[in-house]
Amino acid sequence: MKLLSRKSITATTAIAVLGGLSIAAAPSQAANPGHRSAAVHSSAAVPDLTPRQLAELPLTNRHLTKHETRNLAVVLRDYYAAEGSHIDVPTFVNSFAKDGVFDDMVSGVAYRGKALGTVLPYMKSLFSNVHRDLKRITVNGDVVSIELSIQGTFDGQLQSPAGVIKGNGHKVDAPTADFWYLHNGKVEKFDCFVGYSKMYSDMGVNFDWASAVNKH
Repeated sequence: MKLLSRKSITATTAIAVLGGLSIAAAPSQAANPGHRSAAVHSSAAVPDLTPRQLAELPLTNRHLTKHETRNLAVVLRDYYAAEGSHIDVPTFVNSFAKDGVFDDMVSGVAYRGKALGTVLPYMKSLFSNVHRDLKRITVNGDVVSIELSIQGTFDGQLQSPAGVIKGNGHKVDAPTADFWYLHNGKVEKFDCFVGYSKMYSDMGVNFDWASAVNKH
């Protein structure tokens, strides 16, 4: 299996589109730099990914089965539903199985049932233009693993232990790793590892190490 280098993936010269979701693609994958392929609109039915769209995605393995391609389409539809310009909570929630769970692995919070509907609005309340830049995608059967960055402008409010932190217009670019586990076209488990230290630093929030040292 040939892996794409980080350098080739982040040096974006092509855009793959699933209903308008921009995804970084490697230069070698783009026959026509700057081209935007035809949009596949989000709907109840999972759209098929065209050969052109698959060619423009930063996949680590291009020999996907039809089953794997369908799983990838479910995941990409959820990323599109999470875009700040047009969040689609019902589509995101309905992509999960009845007992499906979204695990924020770093914060230790798990969302199930109706609570799944709070995930997207919360991120938009922090960054109204929140966007996920997908850098590397691996599909292995019912597991989709993605290296990405959560990007946006801190123009909302963050509730902290010390009080409310108001948005300051700072740009955020937080490294993230997502692992999607699907079964019969539904998400059974979504494990999300967000680089909160980088995110908070970008927002202008710095941890007070001195106060922690002085407590001992």
